[in-house]
Amino acid sequence: MSSILIESIQAVIVDLPTIRPHKLAMHTMQNQTLVVIRLRCSDGIEGLGESTTIGGLAYGNESPESIKQNIDSHLAPLLVGQDASNINAAMLRLDKAAKGNTFAKSGLESALLDAQGKRLGLPVSELLGGRVRDGLEVAWTLASGDTARDIAEAEQMLDLRRHRLFKLKIGANEVARDLQHVVAIKRALGERASVRVDVNQGWDESQAIRACQVLGDNGIDLIEQPISRINRAGQVRLNQRSPAPIMADESIESVEDAFSLAADGAASVFALKIAKNGGPRAVLRTAQIAEAAGIALYGGTMLEGAIGTLASAHAFVTLRQLTWGTELFGPLLLTEEIVTEPPVYRDFQLQVPRTPGLGLTLDEERLKRFARS
Repeated sequence: MSSILIESIQAVIVDLPTIRPHKLAMHTMQNQTLVVIRLRCSDGIEGLGESTTIGGLAYGNESPESIKQNIDSHLAPLLVGQDASNINAAMLRLDKAAKGNTFAKSGLESALLDAQGKRLGLPVSELLGGRVRDGLEVAWTLASGDTARDIAEAEQMLDLRRHRLFKLKIGANEVARDLQHVVAIKRALGERASVRVDVNQGWDESQAIRACQVLGDNGIDLIEQPISRINRAGQVRLNQRSPAPIMADESIESVEDAFSLAADGAASVFALKIAKNGGPRAVLRTAQIAEAAGIALYGGTMLEGAIGTLASAHAFVTLRQLTWGTELFGPLLLTEEIVTEPPVYRDFQLQVPRTPGLGLTLDEERLKRFARS
């Protein structure tokens, strides 16, 4: 029986408008840029993947432009002509030839999984071991920076039954101002919602010591990456003394990072991101490390569009427990889509398709309209 080969790989940069600016500690996003990957196989099946960064080089080591260039020049040539159904061999070939590049590799692995799922008539979740749920609770990020506006937005989401978990992006302003903003929102929402914060490494340890205490004392449920990923000893100290759980995010740039963080006791929660681990299968290895160490899990996002979001979701629905839910709301930030049927959100959850592959079809006309020339 002859092998089914990878015939071509195309990486397309797509710029999509968003409903509002999205403010992070290090950058304010005015729109979202995706790298859509189309992997075509000799049996006529096409697999879709996505590689998306938050803020490009302001956030990490890969940008949309570098992702496309490295796929076109280095990674795609390694895969073309290889067995499309042997995902282990394909990803091992990439890992041997190219260090890092986890965002690009994640998109390629997602495309391979999508193609294989379509080939076998199975959802990607079944290729990853089998789902244990059909939906994922999804948090919404309140990132306008305006307290009254954020409260109104949260109230609307509760009324629509779309979100009851809210994350606040802080760290760009003076600490006391950020704390005042967060506490006011928690008091307005009360027990109707869970409120968390993401500092994106915006504080030093001296600021974080007091701020974490204030946040925990005022009912904030979770504090994400308050200090630099480089300050490992500081992360350990904060994790030991903070009244609210500390979650590692930027600290996890590889599966190996996850092992080291768990060994040091640097966080009690891990944010799982397929882009930072190198794909849906890779992120499940990080999850296994966390589970073995008694560390809770949260399904993170790089604010991917529909393709990347569902690639994450198919991995996350296989996990035994996601104590802190997910934040797979990326498609909800977009005012335009490039798929024929966008992901479905209802009753506070993202519904994960049971159709073959990721469960998505590209809208060729819209893709052409928003693709960067």
